[in-house]
Amino acid sequence: MDALKLIAQDSIKTDAPSFEVGDTVRVHVRITEGNKTRIQVYEGTVIAKKHGGISETFTVRRVAHGCGVERVFPLHAPAVEKVEVVRTGKVRRAKLYYLRDRVGKAAKIKSKFN
Repeated sequence: MDALKLIAQDSIKTDAPSFEVGDTVRVHVRITEGNKTRIQVYEGTVIAKKHGGISETFTVRRVAHGCGVERVFPLHAPAVEKVEVVRTGKVRRAKLYYLRDRVGKAAKIKSKFN
């Protein structure tokens, strides 16, 4: 068990960004197509953060062409290049799954002013 913990600690990114549920983030993901790699940017609202340590994931939701799209990203995966926080949101829930049922202005999240 200790060997697994050592491997997990080596794989954890030390420069992982600090963001919370409700924030609008821009995720830079490395995509491999054939023998070429490129960076794809995915921007949306963080609706969930799960687990912890090496297996920590976060779910990002956006509306593309009138259809809601959600992607789950492992925080410490080498494919996730970087995560930029576009704006911080003010929410009172740990999971924002209720946004799936809302459309338009009802799906907006208030901005947090610091």
